[in-house]
Amino acid sequence: MRGAVLYGPGDLRFEERPPPTIIEPTDTIIRIALTCVCGSDLWPYRGLNPTDQPTPMGHEYCGTVEEVGSAVRSVKPGQFVIGSFFASDNTCPHCRIGYQSSCQHREFVGGAQAPVLRVPLADGTLVPTRNVPTDDLLPSLLAASDVFGTGWFAADAANVKPGATVVVVGDGAVGLLGILSAKQMGAERIIAMSRHEPRQKLAREFGATEIVIERGEEGVARIKELTNGIGADSVLECVGTQQSMMQAIHSTRPGGSVGYVGVPHGVELNGEELFFAHVHLHGGPAPVRRFLPKLIELVLGRKVDPGKVFDLTLPLDQVAEGYRAMDERRAIKTLLRP
Repeated sequence: MRGAVLYGPGDLRFEERPPPTIIEPTDTIIRIALTCVCGSDLWPYRGLNPTDQPTPMGHEYCGTVEEVGSAVRSVKPGQFVIGSFFASDNTCPHCRIGYQSSCQHREFVGGAQAPVLRVPLADGTLVPTRNVPTDDLLPSLLAASDVFGTGWFAADAANVKPGATVVVVGDGAVGLLGILSAKQMGAERIIAMSRHEPRQKLAREFGATEIVIERGEEGVARIKELTNGIGADSVLECVGTQQSMMQAIHSTRPGGSVGYVGVPHGVELNGEELFFAHVHLHGGPAPVRRFLPKLIELVLGRKVDPGKVFDLTLPLDQVAEGYRAMDERRAIKTLLRP
């Protein structure tokens, strides 16, 4: 089969790869219905994460089970399934409290930008739908496998409550779906920090009540102005830079919470500054598996449409253009059809 392989900065190729096979009895092979390019894929694509060998790319997926290992019990061939980017057994002590992305036996699920994918620990990782969903729902179900689940975790980690004032730092797909998540959790006021008109429009569709275009200290000052000098109850940090993290912390009121899900690059926190901020910090790799049943239910019930973040759709063999479009900010998120 052919799939996306990253050789180095800007060097993404769609080339022949060995098709995946069952290696462990807990494995499942699925036929990909849809996949996509993630914002975090851009870090190695830009050379900010080193690539020392050709690396199969992609970790967002949904599709149909083709083959199962001898120990798999919860899914069977023919079922439509959604999984997350970390395979988990869903039974270890960390999984049982809802942190499957820290599973004691976790495995990263990579190589999903291809027609077929091996998913380890299938019983703990994959969630089947009752029936094969209609094509129009597939983009939103795909979003649940990472970007919607990550946005939901950002809101959950930031302790978003009904009636809360929420700020979202970052207008990429995760930030936009953090807005959607905060709205679902009952936030009364959602301030999106964005400078890009198409993203601002989608932010408002998802529930943003106000837009702030300023960044850094100016952005913080604007948030304080909008909240009568208090700051927000909950702030979602969805970028992963030093500026975005400090912008998030300084926009939060004393006693408020920051949920951070942007993969950190060069982020350093000053202990004394953090001490006197009186802010709760929680985040990390999203435990998407915890939220998948809820998110799938919302999508199948047509209560949310997170698939709107996909503003560019390409055949899988044009995956390199999908990376370029996102890198150049010509697209929020690229959907790929095998």
